Amino acid sequence: MKTSVAWLNDYLDRPCDADEAEQRLTAVGFPSDGRDDLTLAGGAADTVLDIEITSNRGDCLSHVGLARELAAATGRALATPALEPADAAGPEAASLTSVANQPHDLCPLYTARVLRGVTVGPSPDWLVRRLEAVGLRSVNNVVDVTNYVLFELGQPLHAFDLAKLAERRIVVRTARAGERFVAIDGTRHELNEDMLVIADAARPVAVAGVMGGIDTEVGPDTRDILLESAIFDPLSVRSTSRALKLASDSSFRFERGVDPLGVDRASRRAARLILETAGGELARGVVRAGQDDPAPLEVSLRPARTNALLGVDLAAEQQAAYLERLGLLPRVAGGTIACTVPSHRLDLKREVDLVEEVARLHGLDQVPTRDKIEIEARPMQPAVAARQMLGRVLAAHGYHETITFSFVRIKHGGAFLDEASEPVMVDDERRKAEPMLRPSLLPSLLACRKANQDRGNTNLRLYEAAATWRRHGGRFLEQQRLALLADVPAGGDAQHALRELRGSVEELIEQLGGPDTASRLHIDPAEMPNFAAAGQVRLGEQVLGVLGVLAPDTRELFDLKAELVAAELELDALIGLYPPARQAAQQPRYPAIERDLSIVVDESVRWRQIEQAVRDTRPAMLEAVRFLDTYRGKPIEPGRKSVSFRMVFRDPERTLRHEQVDPQVSAVVEALGKAEHIEAELRGGA
Repeated sequence: MKTSVAWLNDYLDRPCDADEAEQRLTAVGFPSDGRDDLTLAGGAADTVLDIEITSNRGDCLSHVGLARELAAATGRALATPALEPADAAGPEAASLTSVANQPHDLCPLYTARVLRGVTVGPSPDWLVRRLEAVGLRSVNNVVDVTNYVLFELGQPLHAFDLAKLAERRIVVRTARAGERFVAIDGTRHELNEDMLVIADAARPVAVAGVMGGIDTEVGPDTRDILLESAIFDPLSVRSTSRALKLASDSSFRFERGVDPLGVDRASRRAARLILETAGGELARGVVRAGQDDPAPLEVSLRPARTNALLGVDLAAEQQAAYLERLGLLPRVAGGTIACTVPSHRLDLKREVDLVEEVARLHGLDQVPTRDKIEIEARPMQPAVAARQMLGRVLAAHGYHETITFSFVRIKHGGAFLDEASEPVMVDDERRKAEPMLRPSLLPSLLACRKANQDRGNTNLRLYEAAATWRRHGGRFLEQQRLALLADVPAGGDAQHALRELRGSVEELIEQLGGPDTASRLHIDPAEMPNFAAAGQVRLGEQVLGVLGVLAPDTRELFDLKAELVAAELELDALIGLYPPARQAAQQPRYPAIERDLSIVVDESVRWRQIEQAVRDTRPAMLEAVRFLDTYRGKPIEPGRKSVSFRMVFRDPERTLRHEQVDPQVSAVVEALGKAEHIEAELRGGA
């Protein structure tokens, strides 16, 4: 905030030069980001400091607020400005106007004072100089006073031309859809139902907490004024300001919170200055609509806790003295210091907040620091290690990790939402095109694939591990999932691409859980939405997800040309497999004998049935059975297929001979031919 040193000195019992102000404010947490020496109207000299104010210290977005901090830091006394206006005259303010405050949650308090018979004109030189120092141009004496009080006390104000208000009254309400508003800076805006406005009997005359309207601004012909001083909800002001791209010194302060007891003080201060600079008379009383003033907050501090946290040794009386300088009215009793928090300190809510206040005034440079720190070495958390392992395995299989937005188009997300669930939508102007939180990761990956297609990238493999959302039975469900998407190469076989995808999933599970875990993996054919051919992925009895070839209409939804295979699995279940269980074994000393067989079976026969039939034969010295390939086409008749697999035989005690293996292979061929639901015919072997 631009801060005039001359203006600061108006509120201190003895003056403070620019160097001291800069150094002392920096020491208590308000560093300067630069300074300018100015020559103002009339030749007056001043120094302006650009003071950084943290978002929790809205009370210091004013000269009185910074003077209060400076007084506490230097031992000076704070001289508060005169607030009381001259004796009010004329009728009651309530007989001249009224205020209807409908949404108390968005406007906790609205007050209005009425001044009649003012003469709007140029401001006095002292007022012009103060505003010029902080970068504001003079408008007229009434508007300048409202700006002056804003920078003096931190409470935004607004002056309306009372005669321009329809029925001379104020209505605080939310805007109606499509209402239009022209701000005092000339910009035009269309409002929506989420925005709080200050209206008269007919139309909005200000956007609450942000900016007044041009239709009721104070000008040379103004004679009667309605002076607004209010509290507006910070979140409402912030969202409205962002949506309209309309910001002001007022919105900057309301977004950070204003002093609830400062509303009336600022109104009285502004009324006094308007009477001094523009004349007129003040109507008796104030029109007030909203909540009562809040009760003071009591917070206690344990001096021993302060010393333990800061590593210092300060007596309770010394800590209380620091808090007294901040106006906290400390009372030492037993082992605690009870404090009454001033209304302007919205940031003081807990004991540790008071500890920070003691540290600031004691001097952060006086808080001891250690030359060395102790770090306890701990193993990586299993979930973190599992995520790293997952990334390494998929990268080794050629997959690129993606990080996409959680929002998707309704038509894209809706296609992946099951019938028992409802979508989770967001009501946000910035997400008009993509208002749905994704129920699946596949829409995000498919949109990413479309972006790559538009840039000519082919043969991609993508994966993402992230959250999905849906609503089921009235409850919001968030689930962590892993999705994989891979191209079927041009001219390639979708079944081959699917087997490669399955292999990636199998190795991922083996690396996360170990070989025994991987042996429990099963993929059962299933009918799945968005898939032309799909399988349900199970680990024992636990369903992990789905794997398959995407359906043409799903690709068309995203305007994708390449054939694609995809999988989506429960991420938490995969992470829970880690760490892998492995057993060390001695390397074989003797060579193995491998025998490959190709058998012709019906299309409906699955590899798992064939593998189980081979193992049920219990061939002696059989070490492994491995799937090799599937062939369809001539000379295989339609409805049949050729399945090739490899059997590995090994004798751990001696070198195995072929004549020992031949009977085992013959037994397997015979068993496959007789096995129910297989009835295989031998196509070839070696």
